[in-house]
Amino acid sequence: MKLQIGLLFVLLVSGATCLTAQNWPQFRGTNANGIAEGKPTPTKWDAEKNENLAWKVEIPGLAHSSPIVWQDKLFVTTAVSSDPKSVFRSGLYGDVDSAEDMSKHSWKVYCLDKKTGKILWQQIAYEGAPKTKRHIKSTFANSTPVTNGKYVVAFFGSEGLYCFDLKGKLKWKVDVGILNAGWFFDPDYEWGTASSPIIYKDFVIVQCDIQKGSFIAAYNLKDGKQVWKTSREEIPSWGTPTIVEGKSRVELVTNATKAARGYDPLTGKELWRLKGNPEITSTTPIAAHDLIYICNSYKERFVAAIKQGEANGDISLKAGEKTNSAVIWSLTNSGSYQPSPLIYGDQMYICNNNGALSVHNAKTGERLYQERIGRDGGSFSASPVAADGKIYFSGEDGDVFVMKAGAKPELLSKNPMGEVMMATPAISDGMLFIRGQKHLFAIAEKSAPKETAAK
Repeated sequence: MKLQIGLLFVLLVSGATCLTAQNWPQFRGTNANGIAEGKPTPTKWDAEKNENLAWKVEIPGLAHSSPIVWQDKLFVTTAVSSDPKSVFRSGLYGDVDSAEDMSKHSWKVYCLDKKTGKILWQQIAYEGAPKTKRHIKSTFANSTPVTNGKYVVAFFGSEGLYCFDLKGKLKWKVDVGILNAGWFFDPDYEWGTASSPIIYKDFVIVQCDIQKGSFIAAYNLKDGKQVWKTSREEIPSWGTPTIVEGKSRVELVTNATKAARGYDPLTGKELWRLKGNPEITSTTPIAAHDLIYICNSYKERFVAAIKQGEANGDISLKAGEKTNSAVIWSLTNSGSYQPSPLIYGDQMYICNNNGALSVHNAKTGERLYQERIGRDGGSFSASPVAADGKIYFSGEDGDVFVMKAGAKPELLSKNPMGEVMMATPAISDGMLFIRGQKHLFAIAEKSAPKETAAK
């Protein structure tokens, strides 16, 4: 009976999402849905005591980019400062200050063996002084790389877009210009970019929302030549675009301050827009149950579920409206600021920066429960991910919380990592890959603990 229930759960989840167990090719895996089924994943570990720690590798520099996985290889990026006093501060606070570290940096891409953590190659994409400043809670390597199994593309904002083959050979690079993504009220406060590149067919697509001249563009994966570029009437935003492959059409969905938008990914033509977002947006759209989900916080905390393939033109809600012909449901005072939401089964999990978790029926928007993760406060920037009937929440303070998926709250474990964590984990073949401030960790059940892997 337990086996039957487990199989039924997997089938229900796979009905809402399509993801292979082996590969985790971009930010939050395939189409950013944050789910990897196929093998049992760890529930309990202690990285400080080497419990269920498969390997641990030091990655120099400062970066919030997440690891990605393709078969037996893992890729991660970083930016290494020549200034040993470079400032970074995590936690819950509202400062708008920029870091003053404009010293020489090295922007790097690493390739590691997934099973052992051995560094297979590392390449310097760019060296020099940063072209813009960053927020004191940010880094110069926020964007997660993306791969299709043939190419690995890393985006370093103003420092450019770089494409390598899986052996580390540089295939091409593109200068996308100076991307000043800062506080729109005062351009002197520069915060840096964070949107990650994505791949659709033979295109790599980047969303660049900045102070002036915002755009979204597609480049040919083979040679880096621009395929299309669409101007956007936007101020800075930090979310990653998402490909939504619906029954009637494919939509490239973006989240930003003035509007969430849908585009034709082959041409860059705008299909629809939904206005009403807050002043700062950093979450990534997701899709499930034939719906597209937009989630934001900061002030309005707006959440909306849009019908896939049916939105056209301006679908904005009028004053007093909660729904219309394209928006099937919407909520206020429910969204998240930095962590993107997660749809797992029939539930939508929304985690705010302070650890307040709001769980809703993904089809109707009905709130099922509200709970503070760990019940002891803390700060959360990483987005939740899921596998094996469990939800993983990485806290900035150094703990990963594991909750049982479902309509009722049940905390399964609290797992210490010993480091500040800002990046969203990756999952592949039952292993968790978690990036801390200094190290990259691989967590696996019943593994033989090792010290730092060979470099």
